[in-house]
Amino acid sequence: MSLRRNSFSHPLRTLLILGRASNLPTVWSNCLAGWLLGGGTGLGRLALLCAGATFLYLGGMYLNDAFDAQFDLQHRPERPIPAGNIHPASVWRWGLSWLFLGLIGLSLLGETTAILAVLLAICILIYDALHKIFAFSPVLMAACRFFLILAAASAPLNGEVGVSVWSALVLASYIVGLSYLARRESTHGALRYWPCFFLAAPVFLALVVNGFHMRSILLIALSVIWMLVSLRHVFWVAQPNIGRAVSGLLAGIVLVDLLAVGGGAPPITLAFLLLFFLALLFQRFIPAT
Repeated sequence: MSLRRNSFSHPLRTLLILGRASNLPTVWSNCLAGWLLGGGTGLGRLALLCAGATFLYLGGMYLNDAFDAQFDLQHRPERPIPAGNIHPASVWRWGLSWLFLGLIGLSLLGETTAILAVLLAICILIYDALHKIFAFSPVLMAACRFFLILAAASAPLNGEVGVSVWSALVLASYIVGLSYLARRESTHGALRYWPCFFLAAPVFLALVVNGFHMRSILLIALSVIWMLVSLRHVFWVAQPNIGRAVSGLLAGIVLVDLLAVGGGAPPITLAFLLLFFLALLFQRFIPAT
């Protein structure tokens, strides 16, 4: 790795910022939700799934900065490459290496998982290459999380992918709404309300699948309140802060996953809530966007 002189004292922070590591709890949450929806058997397979997904995510984030180096030079000068904290060639090497390791890790979980991992990697690469020039890039980002959920559902012993499709679709819808806001953070375009309605898809699925019993209502209320708290930073303040809204909605991915599994046993609910608070804690040290 080639680091310039002004960053030798903080190489680890540079790598964490490049990987947007504060969002990793949401990746692990996707893995846990998909694994549970697919049958939830084999803890060792869950660990391998989380490791492989982590590598794929880091690869995608590194390559995102590699592709965006010229754009960030003008619009995001605080990012590691334009700030001079790391050489672009090093970012390319790190990103491709992480992506390769992720594919190897997930391929060890079986043929179906391997195929879905390849589709996920393809979506990651297409998104990284085109997201600044493709108007529908939020759909590409949504496809990444969609295939991650499906890959996670295929990972357990005798994993069943079919039952996870609806949850993967509503998570993808949530990501579309979130990504729309994230695009406005760097392009400074006009904000509109309608894309944010995509964020509500997980709530509707939870009502259909989980019904109106007390646990379901509490989980839905928690998710809706958090969405509104996050969106408040954009739509109901004098000085909108898109970055803060997006960071909150990114942490909210964990709550979407919790809705998908209907809470489950108390230890399952606790695991998701811990991941949610872990995402918020990580965001205090590493920017989420």
